[in-house]
Amino acid sequence: MGGLFSYFKGLLGSKEMRILILGLDGAGKTTILYRLQAGEVVTTIPTIGFNVETVTYKNLKFQVWDLGGQTSIRPYWRCYYTNTDAIIYVVDSADRDRMGISKSELVSMLEEDELKDAVLVVLANKQDIEGAMSVTEVHGALGLDKLKSRTFQIFKASATKGEGLDESMEWLSDTLQNKK
Repeated sequence: MGGLFSYFKGLLGSKEMRILILGLDGAGKTTILYRLQAGEVVTTIPTIGFNVETVTYKNLKFQVWDLGGQTSIRPYWRCYYTNTDAIIYVVDSADRDRMGISKSELVSMLEEDELKDAVLVVLANKQDIEGAMSVTEVHGALGLDKLKSRTFQIFKASATKGEGLDESMEWLSDTLQNKK
């Protein structure tokens, strides 16, 4: 999957797209970032601040910003919204207790003017964990049916197994290319 992003190579020339990976702490954001970039699972620790990596997929070069999801860090997400082309919002499908908080953060983020044109990919991560909410349940819990004027898609994912990442990146690359 390390070559996952090399698919973007011919779609949009060498245009660099700005992508934010957001979600609550422990959702799997950093695991997804490095799975996409290096094609393997790396041992991670909670992100304090952010990680930035350049990832190439097809003809697109992504500058991917993985921002920490702890309560004390979330208010600073807005400092990174300017010029964002897409948001990958990662949800821990097995964390039913914090789904309401996840929805609240997503809703307030999507209300920001700077993100009004950003494409949204929701990754219902940790689908490999017993008792995880289904994609349909996550869709409902996040209130995604209310997103009438936003281009978005939700995907079933498991960052550790690499499941759902190819499909989500394929959709994202096609969507960004068509939006151009």
